[in-house]
Amino acid sequence: MKRVVVLTGAGISVESGIRTFRDSDGLWEGHDVMEVASPQGWAANQELVMDFYNQRRKQAMAVQPNLGHFALAELEKDFEVTIVTQNVDGLHERAGSSRVIHLHGELSKVRSSVDESIVFELEGWELKSGDLCPKGSQLRPHIVWFGEMVPMMDVAIAEVRRADILLVVGTSLVVYPAASLMSYTRAGIPKYVIDPKMPELPKDSMLYCVEEKASTGVAKVADELRKRYQ
Repeated sequence: MKRVVVLTGAGISVESGIRTFRDSDGLWEGHDVMEVASPQGWAANQELVMDFYNQRRKQAMAVQPNLGHFALAELEKDFEVTIVTQNVDGLHERAGSSRVIHLHGELSKVRSSVDESIVFELEGWELKSGDLCPKGSQLRPHIVWFGEMVPMMDVAIAEVRRADILLVVGTSLVVYPAASLMSYTRAGIPKYVIDPKMPELPKDSMLYCVEEKASTGVAKVADELRKRYQ
């Protein structure tokens, strides 16, 4: 069975109602990203950061996976599929994907602010001041912030190196280190990029660009993969 690795970004969740990472003015839901997505922001104002992610969590719980998510989950019937996502919304799992690597963390989880190995599923959507881990420290969102290491990056690289086919869906390929993942593929494997706003890409005879939104583009590529590789 062919191994398909799928790199997904914010674009796949737009059709579910999740806004992309930043607006054109460089703000994220009205905030400078460093206020709400950095260790410095957390140190300066924990209440602001917790409220910001509480609202993102509440929003994610209110939306549903879209046809792009479901098409990737359906692909598991015919291929060995691993999804490497920059998204934190959990929509891939809710659509039925069974193997998802989260590069930037998960909204549904919180972790100790002194020991990143202590991670919990959060009950409900609200993390509050005074919610402590067993070591007595404040729990924080289980999100990889700017300036922090991406602990699942090596796992993702290993998966990309094993891939027989790579799909890239809804990512601008400008946020590093995730944007570097395409460079770890074996020579000669087919790579499909699905995005209505195609990012700049290197010339590659095995690179196929599908300028469509995820809900239609993923299904189209999935049908092509079944015809070519089944």
